[in-house]
Amino acid sequence: MKKMKDVPEHDRPREKIAKKGVAALTDTELIEAILGRGVINRDVRMIARDLAAMFGDHTREIRYEDVLTIGGIGPTKAAQIMACLELGRRRYEPAGAVKIQKPEDVLPLVGTYREKPQEYFICISLTGAGEVIRSRVVTIGILNHSLVHPREVFAGAITDRAASVICVHNHPSGSLDASTQDIAITRQLQEAGTLLGIQLLDHIIITKTGFSSMKEKGLV
Repeated sequence: MKKMKDVPEHDRPREKIAKKGVAALTDTELIEAILGRGVINRDVRMIARDLAAMFGDHTREIRYEDVLTIGGIGPTKAAQIMACLELGRRRYEPAGAVKIQKPEDVLPLVGTYREKPQEYFICISLTGAGEVIRSRVVTIGILNHSLVHPREVFAGAITDRAASVICVHNHPSGSLDASTQDIAITRQLQEAGTLLGIQLLDHIIITKTGFSSMKEKGLV
């Protein structure tokens, strides 16, 4: 891998942002632009590649301590990365004051997953007043009993001290019909939520063209 000083100036991340816009950069290049430089024996491109791999796991909640495990990242750089992540979250995720009153209110929270080629299972934590606390990706891949377990779904909700949750997953096939597995998972989550004192309000299926509320269909 070339070191940054060996890369033509017009291909360097910060120069590319100025000339082509931030959308033209890969995830690794964006991280390179934030870091600026590397350390002895670890070029910025190597560090950025490792961070991009960590961020690529959408089921993982990135913590300050996690960023520090990357070789070449110290407290200052870790703080910079976490500040950028939080700024992005505040800018592009709806604030906690958003209140869910009907299934349609959930769509702005999960719009980016409607066209994903894989199934994403998302859990949205809510306050007792129905306000959004946080939205998390729980699993990515084929949806079935073994991949969607109540402990993963409710772990974040417990941390959030949530009163209730809404689960959402996308159907890449475009079908809005709940499968037998969808129904079975929903019932399993309902039972677990009852034991934990965290109500499952709804399970919503989303596609490129629409959505379907399992609550409205009498399945929740």
